[in-house]
Parts: sequence; structure tokens; C-alpha cells
Amino acid sequence: MDRRGASVGDYGAPLFLAWQLSNRCTGRCLHCCEESGPDKAWPDEMTREQALSLTRQIVENGIAYVAFGGGEPMGSPWAIEIFEMLTKGGVEIKIETNGLDLNDAACDKLKELKIACVQISIDGATAAVHEKLRPGSGYAPAWAAIDRLVARGLEPELVFIPTKINVKDAVSVYEQAAARGVRTFVTGPMMRLGRAAYAWDTLACSEDDWKEAVMGLKAAAAALKGPKLAIYPWGIQQEMVTRAESPQSMVLVVPNGRAKLLNALPFAVADLKTESLKSAWPKVGAAWKSKEVQDFVRRAQTETDLLKHANECWDVKVSV
Repeated sequence: MDRRGASVGDYGAPLFLAWQLSNRCTGRCLHCCEESGPDKAWPDEMTREQALSLTRQIVENGIAYVAFGGGEPMGSPWAIEIFEMLTKGGVEIKIETNGLDLNDAACDKLKELKIACVQISIDGATAAVHEKLRPGSGYAPAWAAIDRLVARGLEPELVFIPTKINVKDAVSVYEQAAARGVRTFVTGPMMRLGRAAYAWDTLACSEDDWKEAVMGLKAAAAALKGPKLAIYPWGIQQEMVTRAESPQSMVLVVPNGRAKLLNALPFAVADLKTESLKSAWPKVGAAWKSKEVQDFVRRAQTETDLLKHANECWDVKVSV
């Protein structure tokens, strides 16, 4: 397989940057990878000036694509300012949101900025199921946001995370997505990280139920010729092994400006409040090769409690 361009060492800057603007969110989802919530903003999150400095560096370093998550990225008071700077600099943007902040004015702005991708999570065929999994994240408002985006030609994507509570709803949610004009239906195994890691034994669906859901989704996609079906192939432990063997040309920036390798790994290689993105980038590749990181990935395959540390920032010292 041709892997050129995919590896962390192929370029002088990452091709892709994932940025969590804040850990605050209106919701407190049971399966949240980041343990976000209304009272979960980190005390040392980046200021506006620090965030805009990083934004300028993203443009200056020619990074092609930035994906914003959280927490809730649309809740940041300087999110639109960041989006405007990136768009002007030729950077494509993806936004992962619960949709609650996407009123008409916000959707008009995203249309103006030609946002490449907006993902909204729908985790049930009914409000009761969705809101049981995502307390604080409304079902009707999420669909309304999808409708507003579709009306503006922004072709939103829908994300469905399977659990014991909702796995039987997968096909029904796909059918609703097809009727609403969604571009892509994104799903995959629930990631054993953050709040989901702590609730794993009571929340994770069985492999058989997940396989049945996948079969049903593929049949529905073939029959309806609706949204593209994008099914992530791995759980988080296989993701860690795969990335450790061949790291992507990407970096994760968490709310306090620390540069990390992957959302499953607690290791931080730099503080982008005080260090430039350019100087931090070589440390990412070096950290992936370090014994500390490689040992953690190996151990996490059986020592699953290690996955509960994903949202921490452990310093890893590397030589570049």
C-alpha cells in the first residue's frame, strides 16, 4: 500500500491538526472520550491571544486541514475568529459539534466560510434514547441543525456511536439520515477512553450486536442509496498499535495548548502556549519512537485501566 504523505516523518509540519478548543460542553455524554461537561473546562485553557497565535502558526506552516472538537468547539467565544483566519489562510476546517449552537446565523456563517465538514452526533432513533446517552445534548435541536446545514448546501455528516443502549437503533438512524439529506453516516466501535472507559462494562455493546448492526447498515445503504456509510474498522487498542507502527502526519492540541500524539495516549511533547508549532513538530515523531510510548501502547492491549489516563498530559522527554 502506498503510504507516502501519511507518515509523521514525511513533512516538516503536520498535514492535519486536531484541536480541542475547550473541554466545556453543554452535554455530559455517557460515552464521551474527553470527559467533557458544563463544568469541565480546564482551568488553564488557552486564552484568545494564545489561540490566535497558534492559528497564525497553522497558516504559516501550511497545515492543510484542522478538525475542531472538544468539548463543544462552537461554544468558544473566539471560534469564529479562528475559523475566519484559517479560511483566509487556505486551511480546510472540520467541526465536530452537538449542534446546539448552530442557529440560522451560525449556519449562515459556516456557509460563508465554506466549512469543509460539519459532524453532528445522533445516538438514537428517538429523543429518549439519544438523550439518555447524551444528557444535555438535545435530540430535536441536533436534527434541526442538520436540516439548517442541508438547506445551505453544507452536506453535514452524522456520527453514531454504538452502545448497549442504542445499537439496535443504528439502521433506523441511518434511514432518518437518508431522509434528511445527510452526506455521510459515520460510525465505528465505541472508543474505550475517558468517561466511556470508566463505564465500559455497563455501556459497551457486544461484538455480536455490533456485527449485526454493521450488516443492517450495509443492507440499508445498498437499498436506500442514501448517505455514504463510513465505518471505522478498529477499536482504540488496535488504533494505538496501528498508529505506533506508522504514525500519521498529525498532532493533537488539547484545551491547555499541550501538543499530544493521539487522543488515546496521555503523552504531551510540548506546550504551544510558549513553544512554536514548528519546534514542537519534530518532538511528535521522536515521541512515537520512544520506549515510553511504545511500552504504553503494548501494555494497554491487556492493561485496559491505562486507557482511563487518556485525557491526562504526561511529559515525555525526547531528543531531536
